[in-house]
Parts: sequence; C-alpha cells; structure tokens
Amino acid sequence: MNNRNHPDAGHYLSRAVTMAAENVANNGGPFGAVVVTADGRAFDGLNRVTESNDPTAHAEVTAIRAACSGLETFNLDGAVLYSSCEPCPMCLASALWARIDHVVFAADRYDAAAAGFDDAAFYDYFDTPVEQRSMPVRQMEPDGVVAVAPFDAWNENSTRVAY
Repeated sequence: MNNRNHPDAGHYLSRAVTMAAENVANNGGPFGAVVVTADGRAFDGLNRVTESNDPTAHAEVTAIRAACSGLETFNLDGAVLYSSCEPCPMCLASALWARIDHVVFAADRYDAAAAGFDDAAFYDYFDTPVEQRSMPVRQMEPDGVVAVAPFDAWNENSTRVAY
C-alpha cells in the first residue's frame, strides 16, 4: 500500500486531531498521533508527558512505541505518521529511527507556539554553533575503560541484531 496518497489520509489526520482535543479534556497535552503501517494497521498515541512525568512521552513517540510493541519490531518501514501538530525535533528523530516512511501533520510549529508550546529553542539549538549552545555537550575520556569498548564488543558479536 502506498500510504503517501492513501485515500484515508484525511481520516487518520482527523483522528489525530480529534484525539488531541479529547486528550486536553482528559487533562493531557493537546497532541495526538496515529501510525499507519504499510499493511494498513493503525496505532494511536497521545501526549502523556504530565500523566507519566516523562518528557519523552509525546504523542508521536507513544504512537511509535505502540506500533513497535504491537508489531513486535523496531522497524516501521513503509509506515506513515499522522500527527495533530508538526513533530518537534525529538519526535522527528524518533520517526527517523523507526524508519517511518512519511510524516503528515495538521497544525504547524507556529500554531503550537501560539498555544505556549514553543519548540523554536529546540530547532535553534541544532543551528547554533556547538560552543554557543544553551546546554553544553562535550566529549570526555572515561576513567579506566576505552570509550569505544561497547562498539568493539558490538562489532565482534556475530549474533547482533542490526538496527
């Protein structure tokens, strides 16, 4: 199935928006998402940040987690992510790691910012030179171990599952 031009795309996007609005009524964040797999199965996700005290529990991430769990895989190749709002950098990276084929969203980052969800700082973070970033990230040598030891072990493991 080609999800990019799927005749139900508007339905799934409406579903994500409706779930997001309902989530607000249930004291959740105003975000909803649906992952539709290449074979047409749909998995819902809601923003659960405040409910679970998990800053990574964005709707897109919870939908990806639901799909991967339901399908018992970490590869969602061919799937489409429908989101009530333009995915933040974390959610977009999660979709990339899950090998999502295509992302469709309703409201954009500016609509989210107008409601108090301003992801601009996160987008800007990656555009800022490393030495000027608000949260320093630096490399350091660990004590008593070789930094690349886990990668050496990975490369030597003939039974590893690549991802």
